Amino acid sequence: MIDILKVSFIFLFILFLLRKKISIGYALLAGSLIFLIFYSFDFKSLPYKLIKSFTSSTSINLFLSLTLIKSFEYALRQTGLMQKMTEASQTLLTNKKLSILSMPLIIGMLPSLGGAYLSAPMVDSATKNLEMSKEEKAFINYWYRHPWELVLPLYPGVVLASAISGISLRKLILLNLPAALILFISGFFLSMHGVKNEKKASKNVSLKILSSFTPIVLVLLPVIIFKIDLFIALIANILIVCLYHKKTIKKTLSIIKYGFTYDVFLLVAGVIIFKEMLQASGAVDGIAKAITQSGIPYLVVFITLPLLIGLITGISIGFVGSTFPLLTHLKETLPYEISIAFVSGYVGVLLSPLHLCLILTREYFKADMIGIYRKIISGCIVIFFAALIEFVVLRYYS
Repeated sequence: MIDILKVSFIFLFILFLLRKKISIGYALLAGSLIFLIFYSFDFKSLPYKLIKSFTSSTSINLFLSLTLIKSFEYALRQTGLMQKMTEASQTLLTNKKLSILSMPLIIGMLPSLGGAYLSAPMVDSATKNLEMSKEEKAFINYWYRHPWELVLPLYPGVVLASAISGISLRKLILLNLPAALILFISGFFLSMHGVKNEKKASKNVSLKILSSFTPIVLVLLPVIIFKIDLFIALIANILIVCLYHKKTIKKTLSIIKYGFTYDVFLLVAGVIIFKEMLQASGAVDGIAKAITQSGIPYLVVFITLPLLIGLITGISIGFVGSTFPLLTHLKETLPYEISIAFVSGYVGVLLSPLHLCLILTREYFKADMIGIYRKIISGCIVIFFAALIEFVVLRYYS
């Protein structure tokens, strides 16, 4: 029980720092220092263990992947491909409902802060002549930005979860896919009731417009189908995009360099050190023993801990970076446990009042937060129970 109290204090300390807008990397490093106060360590072997963790292929792959995700996003914006993808979706989709949701859906493919503020005017314009409340418009803009974070390896949360748990990115994406689809489908039942299924006049779509989606496809296919490391797919596509758009060597290097930031290194370092301190302190073994003796089902821990941290932090890397090092050491975990933990944490993120996308969307539309939350809560309940059913079926009946 004492280990639970100590680690709970450390979690609360990390959450306090996150609420004070301290980056997750610094917060995890600060939390790691508290372990030195609460526990005794073998300081002869600890540096060796840390060096081994830092130089492992998993850590290097994680750093390169998170770095090149930022570079890839920057490349798409610099070459205008992001804008072309948005235009292509509007040209392709003749169904009015699909046309409206396509704007946050397409822009949401890239994990950029403030992206919700970019798609909000587009949603507002597309729904201008419709009898639709501000709350419904805000919900559409917010909700349809977020299926991707469950399955798209351009988002650091799912990449980080794979690296910490040791479960392949491909496996985790496939397990999270039903939740992403439920998120997408549930939006139709929660919004756009007054939008008729009228079709717009179709337009000719050039091959050049369609080709704007090629870089995204060429990142996903090698990772999901051929199990190629994400960072390899990313660097290859960055080079292809730069070559196709005739970027100079200097400009290409500056695009690649864009992702190599101190924040990314700090995040990876924080996760590695925090995970190692949890293990080396003996806290994980103590907590596992306490949970076993208390009779609390491990599934309850795997669901509630990420959900609460996601709710408090409002970011995926927040709940993944702080809870997954603990969860993966509590017991021998199967991919199904990791997936339900990720979906639970993500439900917390979607519900969080600190979620930047929600804050920006509400601000743009000047919508009533309670009105938006009515729809978000309903959607999150559906997602959670769908994920729970998937877990039970795969874990106990497959």
